[in-house]
Amino acid sequence: MSEGESIILEATRRRLTEKQADTVDKLTRAAVEVLAREGFAGMTIRMVAAAAGVGTATAYTYFSSKEHLVAEIFWRRLVSSAVPVSEDPDPTVRVLAELRNIALLVADEQELSGAVTSALLGRDPDVAHLRARIGAEIRKRLLRALGPDADPDVVESLELLYAGALVRAGMGYASYSEIADRLEKSALLILE
Repeated sequence: MSEGESIILEATRRRLTEKQADTVDKLTRAAVEVLAREGFAGMTIRMVAAAAGVGTATAYTYFSSKEHLVAEIFWRRLVSSAVPVSEDPDPTVRVLAELRNIALLVADEQELSGAVTSALLGRDPDVAHLRARIGAEIRKRLLRALGPDADPDVVESLELLYAGALVRAGMGYASYSEIADRLEKSALLILE
């Protein structure tokens, strides 16, 4: 690391310098393009590396698998989305806004949305680490939306509801937009 280069971002596997963070950004952007063209089944780390203009070995330095790469894309979108989504005084409105926001993070990108579901169900230890971080972030957002007296059983029920909705959308039972609508209706049943 050069004298002027500082550590700026914590990645799944390690802390990154500015130059390394730029490489990871290139890889995640390229992965979205490759996914749109090839689908998750056809995507390889080698293809993503070529599209990003980096060597395959370099790509594997940052991502252990294509599942890890796709999980990282979702994590980055989640943490860069608005927090809180709603400042409404009604906790129900805030919770519904948070769930809808999370459900729609990849809704407009069919190949990416399906890939996220497949990736997050993977057994890769790096995916497991990201899955835990994603779960913690969603829990934090639900707790914030529900307020200081949040019932832990309600929070867990909402987490289960979201996870089930993600799997249903990933399996193609409905679009992510339709799942977001259904998620809202189901959450209302829990919150009433």
